[in-house]
Amino acid sequence: MTLLDSALHAVASWTPRSPAEEAERSEFLAALDQGADALSRHPLRSHLTASAFILDTRREHVLLVFHGKGKFWVQPGGHLESEDAGILEAALREATEETGLLPGQLTGLQMVDLDHHQLSGAFGHCLSHLDIGVAMTTDGTPRPSVSDESDDVRWFPVGDLPEDTVHGFSPRLAEVLERLRHA
Repeated sequence: MTLLDSALHAVASWTPRSPAEEAERSEFLAALDQGADALSRHPLRSHLTASAFILDTRREHVLLVFHGKGKFWVQPGGHLESEDAGILEAALREATEETGLLPGQLTGLQMVDLDHHQLSGAFGHCLSHLDIGVAMTTDGTPRPSVSDESDDVRWFPVGDLPEDTVHGFSPRLAEVLERLRHA
């Protein structure tokens, strides 16, 4: 299965729980109809990304990175790479690259949301990301480490997020947690 096939399968098999989620899913499928260009940073100005909602097993804490370009706290994530075997693997790779956690520390990977968000001019060519959110859990809150891609990495209580999280993160996390409760 190619990375494009994995993305198509993930989005097509994701079950929307509201008309807004159905519209989001349709938007992602339309983007993926453009073929492999939707997975690449170029030539399209909107493209697919994968991110990781890293939670402790009790779902009381979430691991966030402070994004250097955006100057906000957000879940780890980023562009898909040609060597990624699929969407879950891309999110896991991003999680380990940006937090220093080991792949074996992250379990229970499952796709939990779709989010199309606009980007500021600080992101250059990219105008927006079509982000596939993947939940994963750790045993406790293992110590993360800062990478080249972020200025800081920290655990936060899910009910006490920092004020400078990326716009829309708090309701997105609430929806992810709700989806996990009903999984």
